[in-house]
Amino acid sequence: MARRKTWREKLADNKDFPRVEKISPGMAKKFGSGTIVIPRPSEVDAIMRSVPKGKLISINQIREIVAERHGATIGCPIVVGIFARTAAGAAAEDEAEGRKRITPYWRTVKSGGEINPKYPGGAEGQRERLLAEGHEVVAKGKRLVVADYEKKLVKR
Repeated sequence: MARRKTWREKLADNKDFPRVEKISPGMAKKFGSGTIVIPRPSEVDAIMRSVPKGKLISINQIREIVAERHGATIGCPIVVGIFARTAAGAAAEDEAEGRKRITPYWRTVKSGGEINPKYPGGAEGQRERLLAEGHEVVAKGKRLVVADYEKKLVKR
């Protein structure tokens, strides 16, 4: 049986990315026509690393940034989300080994300012890190969201 890759190995595996492709007919129903970019995992990580303390970035902002960089209409919503999770997992591995400068994955939120329960530590772990940086986190039904998150988003 093959050994499972670490999050850091997954983050370093750029395969044949970035790749810009025509938006498929199935995706066109939701996103319209044009092109879609599938970025490198390390590119998503670098964007997440650039978010300063006290600020936030949304997955949609990351998608916009990669689309702009590669001259595409959109950034792939599925792949960008997967690579953000990969960056978070790699950061947790780094932190477990005592590294101090890790990707601040907790500053990356889903649309609507929602906390990502798939990040290391779950929703509660991300909530604690955000509270420590001065953000207010509130419950909206079963979801946790950053209050007034729009005001905290990094400016592009």
